[in-house]
Amino acid sequence: MGIIAMALTSCKEQAEQPWIVDRFDDIKIIRYEVPEFENQSLNDKILIYYLAEAAKSGRDIIFDQNFKYNLTIRRALEKIYTSYEGNKECPQFVAMEKYLKKMWLANGIHHHYSNDKFKPEFSREWFSEQWDKCGVESQVEKETILEAIFNENLYAVRLNQAKGADVIATSAGNYYSGLTQKEVEKFYNKMIKRAGNDPCPIMYGLNSRLVKENGKIFERTYKIGGLYGEALERVVYWLEKAKEVAEEPNKSIIELLIKYYKSGDLRDFDAFNVAWVKNTDSNVDFVNGFTEVYGDPLGYKASWEAIVNFRDQKACERTKIISDNAQWFEDHSPINPAYRKEVVKGISAKVITVAMLGGDTYPTTPIGINLPNSDWIRKEHGSKSVTIDNITYAYKKAAQGGGFAEEFVLREEDRARMKEYGKLSDDLHTDLHECLGHGSGQLAPGTTGTELGVYSSALEEARADLFALYYLGDDKMVEIGLVPSFDVAKAQYASYVMNGAMTQFSRIELGKDVEQAHMRNRKLISEWAIELGKKDNVIEWVVKDGKRYLVVNDFQKLRTIFGEQLREIQRIKSEGDFEAGKALIEKYAVKIDQDLHKEVRERYYALNIEPYSGMVNPEYELVMEGDKIVDVKVSYPANYIEQHLHYSKNYSFLPSLN
Repeated sequence: MGIIAMALTSCKEQAEQPWIVDRFDDIKIIRYEVPEFENQSLNDKILIYYLAEAAKSGRDIIFDQNFKYNLTIRRALEKIYTSYEGNKECPQFVAMEKYLKKMWLANGIHHHYSNDKFKPEFSREWFSEQWDKCGVESQVEKETILEAIFNENLYAVRLNQAKGADVIATSAGNYYSGLTQKEVEKFYNKMIKRAGNDPCPIMYGLNSRLVKENGKIFERTYKIGGLYGEALERVVYWLEKAKEVAEEPNKSIIELLIKYYKSGDLRDFDAFNVAWVKNTDSNVDFVNGFTEVYGDPLGYKASWEAIVNFRDQKACERTKIISDNAQWFEDHSPINPAYRKEVVKGISAKVITVAMLGGDTYPTTPIGINLPNSDWIRKEHGSKSVTIDNITYAYKKAAQGGGFAEEFVLREEDRARMKEYGKLSDDLHTDLHECLGHGSGQLAPGTTGTELGVYSSALEEARADLFALYYLGDDKMVEIGLVPSFDVAKAQYASYVMNGAMTQFSRIELGKDVEQAHMRNRKLISEWAIELGKKDNVIEWVVKDGKRYLVVNDFQKLRTIFGEQLREIQRIKSEGDFEAGKALIEKYAVKIDQDLHKEVRERYYALNIEPYSGMVNPEYELVMEGDKIVDVKVSYPANYIEQHLHYSKNYSFLPSLN
C-alpha cells in the first residue's frame, strides 16, 4: 500500500511541480529543458540530432562495464515487466518495478553512489516463477542470475575502496577478469616503465578490459571489431552522419573520433582530444568516448559517456572572464611555486545548454566538466571546461520549497545569503573547479600521475574544489566583476562545510562508509578544515533543541585554511605522495560518526525530499519535406519508465554477455 500511495502522491505533485516526473525509493526524476534550441540554426539542430542519436547508441556499454550480468538482468526484468499479466498492484510486482527503476538510474544493480548491490524486495521464488512464465531468453543460466541478484555476499560491491582490501578481486565492476590488484598494478607499471620518459604518455588501459585466461594476461580493447564493437558501430554510424553536416573544425574532430573507435589506439584518442580542446569557437560541442575513471578502483579504466550541448551565449560572459584571467589565478595560487604552471595554455571555459545525456552521464549527470584528463595534453594544449546551466536550473526548480535550509542552517543570516547568492556561488564554484581547478598546477619531474592509485579520484576532486573555494573569496573576483562582495563566498563556504561534514550523509545507508570519490572529497575538506580551525573556533558545532548544526564563525580564516589545504593536496599530486594522500583520505574522508549519521538521516527524510536525482532526456524529431530535413522539433517526455523501455528497445546493440 505504501508504494502505491507514493505513486499517487507523485502524480499529484507532478501536476503541481512538473519538473519532477517520478519518485521512488530515495530518488526523484527530473525533466530538464533545452532553452533556445528552437533558435539554433537548422544545420546546428541537425548536428545536435545526429550527435544525440550517437549518445543514445552506446547505452549498453555502461551497463556492461558496471557488472558482467547487468544486461542479462536488465533484459530479464524488462521482459517480465512488459509481459506480466497478473495484478500489477501486488507487492511483488511493485517491488520489482522499483528495483528496475533503480537499476535504470544506476546503469546496473549497484547503487550509483554507495556502490552497494541493491537489495530486492521481491522474492527469489516469485522472480524465478515470472522468469519461466514470461519465457526469458538468456545466455546465462537462470540460477546464476538468481544468485547474482539475491545472494547478498556475491558481487556485493561494484567499486571497493576499503583499506587493506584487494580492490580488484573484491569489486564487481567489469573492467578486469580473473585478476588480483597486484597483477593489475604489475601489468600497467611495466607498461609505464617501458615507456620511459615519453613526453606524451597515453593513459594506459583506458579503453580496454584486462583479462587473465590460462595464465596469460591481455587487454580486450574497446573498438569496432573488438569489445563493444556492435554498439560502437552504431555510435559511428551516427557520427558519420554528424560529420556530413558539421562545419570545421567539428568535421575534422568527429573524423578523428571515428578513427579512434575503429583503431582503439590511444594515440588516436589523444589526437582527437588535442583537436577537441583547441576548438573553443563552435556553437555545438560534444563529449563521446571512454572518459572518466571513477568506476575503476585503480583509476585506469574509463567508463563510456556522451553529452551533446550548445553554447549559452549570455552566461558564457562569466566564464570568459575567468578563463581570460587564468594566468593571474595560477600565478597567485597558494601552492608551492615549483608546482605552478609558468605559462597557462589553452584554458577555455563556457556555460552550456545540454541537449542530450548518454552513458555514464545519464540518468544521473554532472553539473560541470573539465576535459581532457591527460596531464600532458593539459600542460601542452590546455583544457576545456563547461558549466551545465540548464541542468543546475532543473535541479533548483525541483528543489524549491523543500524546507532543507530551515532544517539544517541555524543562522538566519546564513540562510539569507544562501537564498540571495546560492545559485551564483554554486555556478562560480563549478566554473572555478572545472575551468581552472582541474587545469591548474603541474607534476614534479619524474611523477607520472598514476602514483596515487585508489585515492587519486578523491584527491583530484579535492584539489579542484579547494582551488574554487579559495578563489571564490578573493578580492580579484570583485575586481573583475564576477561577485558583488565576499558575501557570495560566505554563502558557498557555509553550505559547503555543512554538506561535506553533515548533510551529504543523508545519501548513505546507516552504518556504511563513504565510498564515492566526490563525497569523500567534500568530507575530507570539511572535516580537515574543522580540525585545522579548532584553535581559533573557525567552524563550530552548535546544538539547539537537541539538533546539531555546523556554523562558520570566521569566513576569512576559513579561506586561509582552504589555501593551506590546497597547497598540501597539490604537493601530494605533484610529488605522487601516495602515503600522505592515503593518510588524509583514511583519516577524514571515509568513516562517519554513527550518531550524527542517524540524526542527519532522520531529519532529512522527515522533510520528504529525496537525496538522489536522475533526469529524463528530451526527445527530438526530424521534420521532413520529402527527403529534405526542414526542422528538428524538441519535446519533453514526462514518463521515466517509457523512456527507458524505449531506449532498451531501440538503442540496445550488445549481446547480454561481452
